[in-house]
Amino acid sequence: MDYQNWGPRGISAPARTELPEVPVERGMVLEEVQSGWVGAVTRVEKSGGMHVVALEDRRGKSRSFRLGFGFLLEGQPIRLMPPAPARAGAGPAAGRTASGSVRVAGQRAQVAKASRIWVEGKHDAELVEKVWGDDLRVEGIVVEPLHGIDDLTAAVADFRPGPGRRLGVLVDHLVPDSKESRIAEAVMASPGAAGNVLIVGHPYVDVWQAIRPAVLGIQQWPAIPRGQDWKTGILKAFGWPHSSKEDIGLGWQKLLGAVRTYADLEPSLLGRVEEVIDFLTVP
Repeated sequence: MDYQNWGPRGISAPARTELPEVPVERGMVLEEVQSGWVGAVTRVEKSGGMHVVALEDRRGKSRSFRLGFGFLLEGQPIRLMPPAPARAGAGPAAGRTASGSVRVAGQRAQVAKASRIWVEGKHDAELVEKVWGDDLRVEGIVVEPLHGIDDLTAAVADFRPGPGRRLGVLVDHLVPDSKESRIAEAVMASPGAAGNVLIVGHPYVDVWQAIRPAVLGIQQWPAIPRGQDWKTGILKAFGWPHSSKEDIGLGWQKLLGAVRTYADLEPSLLGRVEEVIDFLTVP
């Protein structure tokens, strides 16, 4: 027996805990503990010899913080590290889902709950399923396409939202003074919506634009003249077939195939989807 280690020192000195070191990634949603600021990573840069990360909150405001200790990822403290070297075509890290969440091993999908996520169309639903599908199956949340939001007020009334029957709606091109924003305001003023319905949106004309251009090997999405069908114009600009609905469907599958994890999507979509999931799953 080592008598030198006997006594108060041996029973009062806490074991040293090493925080996991997590390389910062674009789109990662973090909380900075000291300020309470929560946001998605939009950029990482070197300033004054140190790495600085910019976090954009759900209102589009951004603040910068020095990498290191003092961050929470999914509620767990981490040491935020500089970005890992990029790997072409990299999929989810081991033990992680495509959304970056910790994979729940051996758990079967839950029976679908009454709460729902509504998205505008089939492509939106497929993108959400590809990135967040594993998480949503664990939570028992179903994603349903609306095929447009012109009749959203009536659809919400038919759904009859309430406690235990919440509704999250993801809308394309939800910007101030748009048709979409006026529809959202009307829905939220309807009976039963307050506290039971959450409408969020991204600023893009179509969910296609939520895929980061670099993932597709381009610097930016092509600008399509007003009055021209946007998806047709995009496929034409890429030099892909674009004359039929089948061409548009095949073009979308090419774009969707380039998405492997949440890091391939823009933070302005990531934050909104995470917000909806939290709304539907947090009591």
